[in-house]
Amino acid sequence: MLECKTISIAIERHWQEVYETIWRPEFFPTWASGLSQSGLQREGQAWVAQGPQGRVKIRFTEHNAFGIMDHHVVPARGPEVYIPLRVIQNGDGAVVMLTLFRQPGMSDEKYAEDEAWVERDLAKLRTHCLV
Repeated sequence: MLECKTISIAIERHWQEVYETIWRPEFFPTWASGLSQSGLQREGQAWVAQGPQGRVKIRFTEHNAFGIMDHHVVPARGPEVYIPLRVIQNGDGAVVMLTLFRQPGMSDEKYAEDEAWVERDLAKLRTHCLV
């Protein structure tokens, strides 16, 4: 099993509205900085983007009634990375949760860097959702 952390952010907006705003793959580059360099282009059932370490291929969970936005990222080099992402109800608002898995061989410093990166991206997502 991989070590993991779930990083979350509260958004003062109904959870279903948040999900409907952000579930589309085309929306991810507006807040997910790892995908924002070139946007996303569809390639068959997947999407491709230019990430910080080169070309990445992404498969997204289909639209659903449960707020699930999981995705699988296949980097140019290295194994596929599974990224669970959820929007859940919290009273009249929403919580967006992303689970970050520590990849095999990842240093403490790199894991902490990735955690800070996710926190920045989720903060940007909240800003987009409150507009």
